[in-house]
Order: sequence, then C-alpha cells, then structure tokens
Amino acid sequence: MYRIYKFKDVVRIPPERFGEDLKKVALDILREDYEGTVDRELGIVLTVTDVKIEEEGYILPGDGATYHEVEFSLIAFVPLRHEVVEGIVDNVNPKAGVEVNIGPINAFAHRSQLGDDRFIYDPATGSMVGERTKIRIKKGDKVRGKIVQVSYANEVRIGITMRQPYLGKIEDGGNGS
Repeated sequence: MYRIYKFKDVVRIPPERFGEDLKKVALDILREDYEGTVDRELGIVLTVTDVKIEEEGYILPGDGATYHEVEFSLIAFVPLRHEVVEGIVDNVNPKAGVEVNIGPINAFAHRSQLGDDRFIYDPATGSMVGERTKIRIKKGDKVRGKIVQVSYANEVRIGITMRQPYLGKIEDGGNGS
C-alpha cells in the first residue's frame, strides 16, 4: 500500500547553496535525508513532494548556514500482511522459489507457495513447473500474490503466497490460476 505523510521539520541551508532557489535547495536536502529510508511505521520512503519553506530563516551561533521551517509530504510504500499484490517475476531460484518485483521492492515466494501443486525447476526453460497442473512460472511472468510476512530486521523482506484461489500466474485473461 502506498501512503502520503505530511511533516514539519527544519532544514539547514549551507552557505554554498545561498543564491540558489530556496525551495529547490530544500527539496534537494530533504530528498537526500529521507528518500530510501526504511521505518517500521512509515515503510519505505520513496520520494519527497510538496515542499513549502519559510522564506525567512534563522542563524545559529558558530554556523554560517540558515535554518528554515518546512512543510512537506513523503510518499512511502508500506507492505501490509494479507495485502494482495501484483508484480513481475524478476528471478527464478532453482532451489528456493521466485522473486517478484512488486514496485519499489522484491517479494519472495518459496517454491511451496507457488500454487496448489508441487513445483519443480526446469533447467531447459529456467522456469518452475507444476507437476500436476503444468503451470510454468518464469522470469517476466505477471503474478498475483498475498503478503504473508514482512520483516524489517537488517533489510526489508517480504514473503508472499500464491496458493489461494485467484492468486498465481496471471494469464492473458487477467485471472490468477
């Protein structure tokens, strides 16, 4: 799920950026500070938008920079358990399963979670194949899954399942298997 958050903060404008457009400088600094950060509550911060900066700032003793109050918005991706997501298979791991690009991050579906079948790796095609159903899942396929695990330890990791009705590989008709 994508969310928009509104914040107030104070941004430090260094002396070497004086003379440049104040709003653009503030946007550059805020993007450098916030974009790509991960927070358990906020999710993965994708971008900073809608910057409003107070033209008149203040100076702190011993620092040549100016400080300005700002209001801005953050757009973040927040993976939620039980959320249904669609994405493109980015990688097929012969022993483990598939990585699915669901936007700003990849999710992982273990081979046991690819459908109601036993999936085995076919080295000739580089795909996972259902023994009974013959469903093939390969790099570039569009799939639908449900988030079953979200972990923020060390890095964000998302686990998905495709074992339920209407989940799995999306055929040309748009329905999951």
